This record gives sequence, C-alpha cells and structure tokens, in this order.
Amino acid sequence: MLLELHPDAKLDVLEAADWYDARAPGLGDDLVAEFEGTLSTILEAPRTWMAWPGAPVLDPPIRRVLLWRFSSYAVAFRVLPDRVFVLALVHSSREPFYWAHRTGPAQTK
Repeated sequence: MLLELHPDAKLDVLEAADWYDARAPGLGDDLVAEFEGTLSTILEAPRTWMAWPGAPVLDPPIRRVLLWRFSSYAVAFRVLPDRVFVLALVHSSREPFYWAHRTGPAQTK
C-alpha cells in the first residue's frame, strides 16, 4: 500500500522536530525517527487502529496512532482504497481537530 502525507503534515513534523531540537540538540531527530517508524507500523496493518473519537465522521474514517516515546503526539490518517493518507502529526495540547480540513489527497497541491 502507498503512503502519502498531506503537505501540512510534513510541516507538522518539521515544526515539532525544530521545537525539540531547540530544547535538546538531536531530540528532533529522535521525534522524526519515531514518526517514521510509526508510519511503517501503520502500513503493516492500517485498519488495526480504530476511528478517532470526536473526529469528523468520514468514510473511510480518520484513525489515530499515538507515538510511544513522544506520547503527546498522534498520527491522524485515513485508509483510502489505494493509499494511507496522513493528515497530521497532532500535539494533544493544540486545539482539537485544527487539522480536520485535511481530508484527502484531492486537497493537496
């Protein structure tokens, strides 16, 4: 199965990595590595994770996976017929579902 990230999801990862690197050099690299590992896990069995409670109701649903070490973060994604589409890397302290308008590949530019 293919993997695609919304362009803003890529920015989410870069911003989070920059934030961590400003506090401890190299920690941002650790976050990126964990994010990439989580993407690999998602691709192995993308329908393993349940729909995200409270997320906009879509078909197919928005799902989430929490990062292990950086547990304040979750990956929001949808399992589309031909790909896994990552909507966001979400920090739990941000406004809920600020990223919910990122529903699918047709919105990417």
